[in-house]
Amino acid sequence: MPGLAEWLDPHVEKYLLVSEQEYIVLEVHKHWSAAFFAWVRLAVAVPLFLSAWAFDPGLFWVFLVVAAVLGGQALYVIVDEFRDRFVITNQRVFRVHGTFSTQRASVPLGRILDITVKKPLVGRVFNFGHFVFESAAQVQGLSEVRYVSDIDQRDRILQETMQRAGLRATAPQLEEDGT
Repeated sequence: MPGLAEWLDPHVEKYLLVSEQEYIVLEVHKHWSAAFFAWVRLAVAVPLFLSAWAFDPGLFWVFLVVAAVLGGQALYVIVDEFRDRFVITNQRVFRVHGTFSTQRASVPLGRILDITVKKPLVGRVFNFGHFVFESAAQVQGLSEVRYVSDIDQRDRILQETMQRAGLRATAPQLEEDGT
């Protein structure tokens, strides 16, 4: 019987173009900070729910409903962030996300014109950042991928993958005297 993590996994491998020998170079989960405030809301909802039984029926229902709404919304955000995946393959990059319905957006590596890496101050402290893609297709679903953990390493892997695919020109190395 599959576990909860297995059930929640979006199984990105089923979106590969196997007939074209596509394979996953890297599957990126979101950084834990993407769901931090949802975890805080869940941590508040649990004591509210448990303390509801200490009050008379009028306050009991208020505490119970507030805790259920707060906890339910927090769980939804946690699951939604867990299921959000950014995938680098040997042929394209794609993103799969969504909790009840799934959305996918992909861009072939050859269509990516520019990759910007944004690292806000808190991202520099906790080692995450955001990718901003500019592509020839201008695919809106993949224009920005937020909360990518270890963004510098992920960017290096993406650049190397694009280089191996022959999509980036390599300039000749200059000699010592600058010629």
